[in-house]
Amino acid sequence: MSRPTTDERTARGRAGEDAALGVYERRGFALVARNWRCHLGELDLVIVRRDLLVFCEVKTRSGPAFGGGYEAVTWSKRRRIRNLADAYLERSGFEQARVRFDVASVWLGARGADVEIFEDAF
Repeated sequence: MSRPTTDERTARGRAGEDAALGVYERRGFALVARNWRCHLGELDLVIVRRDLLVFCEVKTRSGPAFGGGYEAVTWSKRRRIRNLADAYLERSGFEQARVRFDVASVWLGARGADVEIFEDAF
């Protein structure tokens, strides 16, 4: 089996983000930012419900070869996401919001997406 192309990986990541966002929207959250970038990197999803701002790292898998999404968020990645969140908060006007860090593990299969949200993951 050949390695997926960059376009295929981008499309898979986008589909995973769409699926995770759908779960959050059904829970009453609204999208604030998607793929927000600065010099430190990128935040996948920034969503809000009342005074709770959630930074969600989305990990999309098409099979079990590389493990689950939650396990893919290493300590160094968590530190980078926290630093990105600090940069986002400095620029966004959400300084007074409660903040939570989630991981969305998305499995894409023939029957659609299976999404598991790990709230307060780190």
